[in-house]
Order: sequence, then C-alpha cells, then structure tokens
Amino acid sequence: MNKMLTLSLATGLLLPLAAAAAAAAARFDGNLNFASPSRRHASLGIDVPHVSRRSLKRGAVALAPDELGFTHGVASGDPYADSVVLWTRVAPSRESDASNVTVEGPVPLYSHETQSYIDADASPVCVEWRVWENGTGDGGGGVVARGDAYTTSDIDYTVKVEATGLQPFTTYNYQFTICGSSKTSPVGRTKTAPLADVDVPELRFAVFSCSNYPNGYFNAYGNAARKDEQDYMVHLGDYIYEGNAKGERAHAPPKYLFSLHDYRTRHGQYRTDPDLQLASQNFAWITTWDDHEVSNNGYRDGSSALNNTEDSFRKDGGVSVDQRKMNAVRAYFEWMPIRQVDLDDNLRVWRNFQMGNLLDFIVLDTRNYDRSITSLDWNDNYIDLIRNDASRTLMGSHQENWFYNQLSKSQDRGATWRIIGNQIVFSHIVESYGYGGDNWNGYQANRNRTLKHLYDNNITNTIFLAGDSHQNWVSDLAWLDEKPYDSTTGEGSVGVEFAGTAVSSTGFSGLIAPGRTEAKYRVGNNSVLQWQDGYYRGYFLLSVTPNKLDARYYGSPSVASRNAWDLPLANFTVFAGENRLARPVGGGSVEAGFLRGGKTNPTNVTLNTDTQKWDIVGYNQMYIVT
Repeated sequence: MNKMLTLSLATGLLLPLAAAAAAAAARFDGNLNFASPSRRHASLGIDVPHVSRRSLKRGAVALAPDELGFTHGVASGDPYADSVVLWTRVAPSRESDASNVTVEGPVPLYSHETQSYIDADASPVCVEWRVWENGTGDGGGGVVARGDAYTTSDIDYTVKVEATGLQPFTTYNYQFTICGSSKTSPVGRTKTAPLADVDVPELRFAVFSCSNYPNGYFNAYGNAARKDEQDYMVHLGDYIYEGNAKGERAHAPPKYLFSLHDYRTRHGQYRTDPDLQLASQNFAWITTWDDHEVSNNGYRDGSSALNNTEDSFRKDGGVSVDQRKMNAVRAYFEWMPIRQVDLDDNLRVWRNFQMGNLLDFIVLDTRNYDRSITSLDWNDNYIDLIRNDASRTLMGSHQENWFYNQLSKSQDRGATWRIIGNQIVFSHIVESYGYGGDNWNGYQANRNRTLKHLYDNNITNTIFLAGDSHQNWVSDLAWLDEKPYDSTTGEGSVGVEFAGTAVSSTGFSGLIAPGRTEAKYRVGNNSVLQWQDGYYRGYFLLSVTPNKLDARYYGSPSVASRNAWDLPLANFTVFAGENRLARPVGGGSVEAGFLRGGKTNPTNVTLNTDTQKWDIVGYNQMYIVT
C-alpha cells in the first residue's frame, strides 16, 4: 500500500493520509468523553492527535463489528430545550479497559479467542447515532438529528454525544449503530426540556439516591420505569459505592476503589443491573454525585478513609487524595450522560435547568467541589466545636454565590417553583446523639446564610430535595431561633424539604415496629419534621404544576430479590405561595413511618407478630407493577 494512503475507518475507502487524519479528528470531537472536564486539568482529557496518529500506524488492530457489542445499554441525560446528551458503550467485552490512561506504546485489548487482554494498537471504533421523534417509526424517514463519533480504549469505549437541533418538551427515540454494519444498540427514549419562557401545565420527576449494588436489587428503578409516570429521572448521588462489599452481588473489583480502572469497572458493574438499564434506556436523567462516587465523607482535602497523610498515601498504593478524586471524576464523566457545563471550572457538576415558567431545577454539589472538613469518624468533637464557624462552607464561595444568584434570578424571571437537587438533608434535625456532622447540621453558618437569603429576598416556593441518609424525611423549612414558626400550621416556613430513602442502601437497622418507634421519636423531637420513615427502600415521584406540588413516596418491602412490589407510603402537597406543607400533612394518613398529627395505616401489609416483620398480602394490580 502507498505510504500516503490509509484505510478509512468509517467507510473502508482509501483516502490520502491528511484527509483521513482530518476526518478522524472530526469524529473524535463528536465524542464528548475525549474532552477534559476542566481546562485547568488538561491531563484529564485525551491527547486526540496522539490517539489519531496511533490508529494510523501500520499494524493497528481494527475490531470487526462481530467482535463488538453494546455492552451496557444506552442512556440519556441533561435535557435542554434544544438538545440532550446520549450515551452508550461499544466494546469487545463488558470488562473495562485495563490501561487506565493512554501512554506511548500498546494499548491492552480483549481477545475473544484467547479470553484475555493482548497488547496491540487499536483503531478507533466508529459509531453512528440518530434521533427521531417518538412514534414515527424506526427512524428511517423521520430522523431529526444524526452524527458519528469514535471511541477507543482511552475512554473505556464509552460514547457520549450531544444531539442538537431538537424541539422543546418533545419525546424522541435514539439508537447507535456500529459504522458500516447492521449492528445496533437498543432503541432509547428521551425527552427535551421545555423552553424557559413558556407555560407548562405539569412536570414530573422520579427522585432516587443511594444505589448500593451488593446491598440489594435496584427494584426502585424498574418500578418507576415500568409505571412510566415521570418525564425525567433525578439521581441525587451515591450512584455507585467505592467500598468492597461481599455477598450475592459482591462488588467488582473486589477492593476499595483508587485507580481509574477500579472506578470504571465499578460503573460498568452497576450498569449491568437490568432495572438500571431499563430506566436509563427510557428516560433522560439529571444527576449529581454524592460522596461514594469518590470516597465516603469526602471533603476538599480528603475523606473518612483517606486523610491526605503520608501513612494513608503508602497504604493506598501511592494514590493521593487528588489523584483518587481525578480518577473517580474521569470515570464518572465517561459513564454518565452528563454535560461538562463549564470546562474552565474544576469538578463542576452544579448547574441549573430552566424548565418553562414552571420551575428552575438547581443542582448542587455539597460534597466534592470545595467543602470544608467534615466528620471523619474520629473528629466529631472537633466538628461540634466548629459547626457554626462562619468560614465553613459546604460548597465553596464560588458555588455558594452562584446558588444564591440562581435563586434570585429564578424568582425575578417569574418561575413559579425553585427545586434544589442537593445531596444531604438540609433541615434542622436533632438525633438522639445530637447533631450530625456530615450534613447541613455540620455547616450551620452555611445553612443560615441560605435561609437568610430566602427570607430577606422573599423567595417563595422553594423545595429542597435530598438523599444520602437512606431514610425518608419530610419537613417544613424554617430558620429556627431566628424566625417564628408554628409546627402545627406551618406558619413561618420558607419552603419544604423532601428527602428520600435509598434505592438499595441500608436504612434503619432493625425490624419495622421499632423503626416506627424511632420515627415517632424523631418527629416528636424536631418541630420542622412532619413525617419520617427509615424502613423502606424506594423513591418518590414529584408532580409539579403552577398551582401545587405533590410528592408521592413509594417503597419496596424487600430488595433481597428482584421484584416489582411497589407500596405507596405517603403523599404530600405544597400549594403555590404557601411555602409549607399543606395541612393536614399527608392528608392526615400515611402507610409507613410516623406522621405528625396523623395516623399510620399500613393497609397493604400485615404485621407478623412472630417475626415482627410485615407480610405482603392481598395484593392486586393496583399495587403490583408488571
């Protein structure tokens, strides 16, 4: 072959080398995962010219379509009015790339023949994608957006593209195809956001957090996906866990995560869950991370397990706090359908979605961006001393100022609701042991600044969402000791918090009857807290209209098996302009936990007095999702 000619990876045609290189660069640019999430950390990005040159070397291995597969389904996320992010992975194996980062020299590839990795230079894999409006066939004649992109082992064979030129608040289908073949991914479904300045009658969000793979099955994802009542999925963090849990669904790799390969492998394992794949395939997701995507109880300079000391550096294989965080962040951006909203801002996942005149969905990062020291399991006395220090921050001054500006701009533009997707419980909650140190209670000055901004600027219809605690909490938001508040009527409240339980992570470690007793104690001991339940795993559905906001909580009686049991636990309403939970709270009756001033009627389950556990009896199609 002439040295000035090379095989076009997409078409199989012979092209001049320069033309082939230019075409390759364009297709690399189409995959967002080749970029760095921060220009200040260029090493997080991929050296595309090097990868392109490497692929053109003599002897480069080209993987045939029958050697490749869409190993982890498809996903979409971060909906804008005119675009959405689409994701998939096309690879020779479910296993993640073992090279961690691209270096000069061979890149490990997986051989189906030898069932092992081999050293070889790999040509990029070309993937085409197309989008068509839902209900218009298979996309053959109604394609509204299309493109192609390369992926390589350098980004773990992930593909993340932005489909642009779409219509607002419209449901679309999408699909990926390996270039030059008939090999296709599953057909996905997604939805764009409404324009910022139009009237929207209703938006619905299914809200999740804390999905620990070894701890149980992801029934909550599947139940919500099959009911198909929401426009968008929201995940408030702890999407993966960095630990080393054993059992039927033991963590892979079987170790705590430190390297890039570790984090990639863990993301890949989670995406093998069929209910997560179903929910990812059929809905656009809005996500943020909590601590376990990196390390438990993380903060600016360390975490509970890695405190940035010489001893911990040696113990953890020479991986520093910063390098571990960079590995986790890179894997997260590779595997999640999330936009890198500001390439000039390190670690930024905090962002805002303006959704019609109805609401602003403001997403925070109270974990990894610029958080002051938190509870590390050995320093709680110190945290008690400094929890109200004015210099302490959950999110750093840059994000904090942005947050307050977003609240004010949302009010000024006339959006009815401000919904804040944050990781940790915001409300003033006192436990039997006192204040927690790893939620907003550990940063009281930061919470007071937030409340002051809401009160002083008369910002109305503010709804905080939270995860992290593995339990359900529903509270009025009030600035206790500073502003008058009536727990019976809700007068004096400045907003409402809906905190949700886990998809599968452990909640109240006991039987259901004592769990209810604990809930009763918590409600009785905290004036803002109106309902609490720590027994069930599940999610809640948020329905938002111009006149009111409804939150419906659902729970799975068991995550020990994959099942479709989906119990209604409680329903709550907030009327626009009232800034508090509607009374009687929960309509005066719930089916789990303890409700202030109301009743708990577990009508769908029966208490077994021998085991002190609830037996599932008398189900009908009203409560079973098939």
